[in-house]
Amino acid sequence: MSKENGFVVIDKPSGITSHDVVAKIRRVLNTKKVGHAGTLDPMATGVLVLGINDGTKFLSFITDGKKRYEATICLGVSTVTDDKEGEILSSADASTIKDDEIRFELAKFIGRILQRPSSVSAIKVDGVRSYDRVRKGEQVELPPREVEIYELVVLAIRPDTKQVTKQDTKLEIDIDVTCSSGTYIRAIARDLGVALGVGGHLTALRRTEVSPFTLEDTTSLEAPQVRPLKESLNGVLPSRLLNEDQIRELRFGRFISPSPFAGPGIAIDADDNVIAIIENHGEQARPINVFNP
Repeated sequence: MSKENGFVVIDKPSGITSHDVVAKIRRVLNTKKVGHAGTLDPMATGVLVLGINDGTKFLSFITDGKKRYEATICLGVSTVTDDKEGEILSSADASTIKDDEIRFELAKFIGRILQRPSSVSAIKVDGVRSYDRVRKGEQVELPPREVEIYELVVLAIRPDTKQVTKQDTKLEIDIDVTCSSGTYIRAIARDLGVALGVGGHLTALRRTEVSPFTLEDTTSLEAPQVRPLKESLNGVLPSRLLNEDQIRELRFGRFISPSPFAGPGIAIDADDNVIAIIENHGEQARPINVFNP
């Protein structure tokens, strides 16, 4: 049984689920304690961050960080799932739409916006995931929620060459999006199509960053490399070096002197081992999670 603590960053291939990746890593590393920091649809590729053993206790901090995606939108077709996997709901000619119109509408998404998630999502409705309800034939419309688009760059606009009839011309738009946790890129494709009156859906999605991890940090499914906790958490949580007395107090569940940072952080020893997650409580710092030596 592996006792390594940290993170594995995978470049998920298309055609498999995030759960499939977790199951594979469990087998390869011979440990049951594996979880992921934000799912990717089977169609999508790119950065999938996995917590290993004690690393699972930090996944919520990774999940809440910013994400970056490269995506392709098809204008002229709307689908049930808001991506290419779903049944077609409508089709229209998008040939008259100008590039400036597309850029103008996409610019409206930048900033804090209310976004209605795709009905085919993992969000639960009365304890049942939305995608399960849709698969059973139910009509599901999730309430909008606030997300933030930090940056949205249009990389290319072109006719969809896969279309065979000029009367039914579609357009493809490549975009690069940096956004908050909880943002649905499929919803951007859908809402752009609605704004332009022709429908839209997502045809490709690649996650290039789950802060602080990028594609450059990825390792293979067959021979995954576990990244140490302290190294991985730089830029995610502030750290505090403790002396032996403070470490002993935390291991007994006791409070220590306050930390210089607001919010949660990590307590480390002289060898950069992560001792605990700590947080100020009044005039002292308290342990939230303490890890075995």
